[in-house]
Amino acid sequence: MSKWNMIIDVAECTNCQLCTLATMDEYVGNDFPGYAAAMPKHGHRWIDILQKERGQAPMIDIAYVPTMCNHCDDAPCIKAAKHGAITKRDDGIVIIDPVKAKGQKQLIDACPYGHIWWNEELQLPQHWPFDAHLIDQGWKETRGQQSCPTGAMRAIKVDDAEMARMVREEGLEVLGEDLGTKPRVYYRNLWRYTKCFIGGTVSAEANGVVDCVEGACVRLIKSGAVIAETTSDNYGDFKFDRLDEHSGAYTVEIEAKGRPGKSVETRLGVSVNLGEIRL
Repeated sequence: MSKWNMIIDVAECTNCQLCTLATMDEYVGNDFPGYAAAMPKHGHRWIDILQKERGQAPMIDIAYVPTMCNHCDDAPCIKAAKHGAITKRDDGIVIIDPVKAKGQKQLIDACPYGHIWWNEELQLPQHWPFDAHLIDQGWKETRGQQSCPTGAMRAIKVDDAEMARMVREEGLEVLGEDLGTKPRVYYRNLWRYTKCFIGGTVSAEANGVVDCVEGACVRLIKSGAVIAETTSDNYGDFKFDRLDEHSGAYTVEIEAKGRPGKSVETRLGVSVNLGEIRL
């Protein structure tokens, strides 16, 4: 049976917040019986965009990751709910019943992703219900997807075998895979948020003038073994990306034709810009 999934490309998200605003436009002040009670005007972010800055100026980048209810196949919130207050539909969508869930504040802590929100006025736990009320009217996309100017967000309905194939072939990932909740929100280019880099700029002095060095051979060494190799670009810059955070000691070795080589030691916690490395 086909089920709904969300695919988000981190590389395409610009933090415009239109998906967040579109969701608020849909739910603030609007009741959808059987699907969701009205979202409060303040305090809730059913689609929340995480932000991470990597590196140090001038070598720096920022990743944005839209997060929401993951509509997990093994959702802890369902196990914590009383009186069948949370159910998972055959199409993969998780629904918090706005009547049965009333007063069940324990559901806030049941979600390991922090995406069940407490409505104090209604005494009700709430989440983003995948715009199920619109899906059931025949919509093929969510309000967030509809509002996204870069196409970073895409809802698709496929069977589990096809989704598994896409995950393998496209390198899709989920947040908190180690939690074992089997989320249905997948990410492309998630490494821009979860991984880090070592970078720098190669320069040299000639005739009293300092200039960048293009085409220098740069090797990344860990525990005595070369694990990656690249060349500096026309600005003298190099970068080794997709490294694990807090992964310890590395050596960067640089060689350029006609110039003495140089080695730089570094210890990786988060992304680091080694700055100018003068040969």
